[in-house]
Amino acid sequence: MSLDNNDAHLPTLDDLESLFVNNADLDNIRAHLSRFNPIKTMGMERMEIRHSAILGWLLNPQETHGLGDTFLKAFLAQALRGDDSKARPTALDVSQADMMDAEIRREWRNIDLLVLSPRNGWVFVIENKFDSGQHSNQLQRYMDVVDATFMGSDSFNLVRGIFLTLWEENPEDDRYAPIEYGAICELLDQTALSGRLPLAPEVETFLKHYLDVIREATGMSTEQVEMEKLARQLYRDHRRALDFIVEHGKSTDFSFACDAVFGEDLEDEAVIKVGKREFIFNHSDAHSFSFLPKAWYDAFGGDEYWWHGCENWWAGFPLITWIQLTSDAKGASGQIRLYAEVGPLSDHDFRRELIAAITEVAKKKSLTTIGFQRGAADEGKKYSKFFKKNFFAVDDIHDQDKIANAIKKVLKSFEAEMDAVAKVLPQFVSHGQEDSSE
Repeated sequence: MSLDNNDAHLPTLDDLESLFVNNADLDNIRAHLSRFNPIKTMGMERMEIRHSAILGWLLNPQETHGLGDTFLKAFLAQALRGDDSKARPTALDVSQADMMDAEIRREWRNIDLLVLSPRNGWVFVIENKFDSGQHSNQLQRYMDVVDATFMGSDSFNLVRGIFLTLWEENPEDDRYAPIEYGAICELLDQTALSGRLPLAPEVETFLKHYLDVIREATGMSTEQVEMEKLARQLYRDHRRALDFIVEHGKSTDFSFACDAVFGEDLEDEAVIKVGKREFIFNHSDAHSFSFLPKAWYDAFGGDEYWWHGCENWWAGFPLITWIQLTSDAKGASGQIRLYAEVGPLSDHDFRRELIAAITEVAKKKSLTTIGFQRGAADEGKKYSKFFKKNFFAVDDIHDQDKIANAIKKVLKSFEAEMDAVAKVLPQFVSHGQEDSSE
């Protein structure tokens, strides 16, 4: 009897042929995955020090890219834009300056990137965080070193800090202005790849490869999004064959850890119980696991509504949470991070009010682990993360038990934040569109 039941789940020859023989969708995904990118080929796409090297090259006006100080000024001005600290130089100061004399130092006194412009008397300390987090008061220490070395000399009198992160994260030292990697995509498009500056073909090709890497890392790649949609459709069309392949193929330590915490073979919108908490499953892959706290799901009316702008975003709700495993440069240790994000709602007023409500409830309950970056509610902004201090260290990212324990810890530590957010959500149900598909 059990043998017959197992056989019922085995893919037939027709299932496998339909998936693998002359399947245009599969061919498109293969072509996307096999596309040559030298940065990926050398395994450098997640290495923070390599990103610092590329950025150092781009920021240097004397380098071979042919951009002069265009990208340097655009990057610094974007980071300083909207800063109300009254510190100098301002974004306007930078955008109007001549910075062709700038010197770029990499890893000077452990500072990722140091920009020196004697002509203007400016020093910029750039701390680059691609996957890693802040530690050991490093931002303050770097400022202290720069103050002691350069300030008060004949050449320099002003210093600013720039805090560059892959995801939204506020610097622990308020002398640093935050900027995300997503901004680099926009700045490279505007400055280097706009056609206004003549670039050597090899430079343009390299910048396009680098843009592909950043867009995929930040979730801004439209091609990646299209491939993910295609992959989901392919899975729906060939589920039996693909389930068999996945079950008997390769899994990661992270996915095994998620199986241990959340359960295996989860269906869309399955209710997951971890301890006394319930979550609604959205999606999982080798490196991330997304879900909604059930209290958020219920507050938004469950599957009775759909939300303009978020139809093809994660679970289709205005908010999402996900867990992700990041690794350090050597690939041995890392962190489990819990993210929460407001998505690309079409109604800007609704999006702004939702962000304001989350901010206000966090303030009332003194939850310093909830906070949005400057400009999160600005018109045109699509994705705004709001969990802070949201990670637990994993000293061995190949140990499933340690990963699972870190997942449980981070979920436990953010229970108060999830409860606080849930209390403000029911007021926004009126913005949802009733689902009339049934």
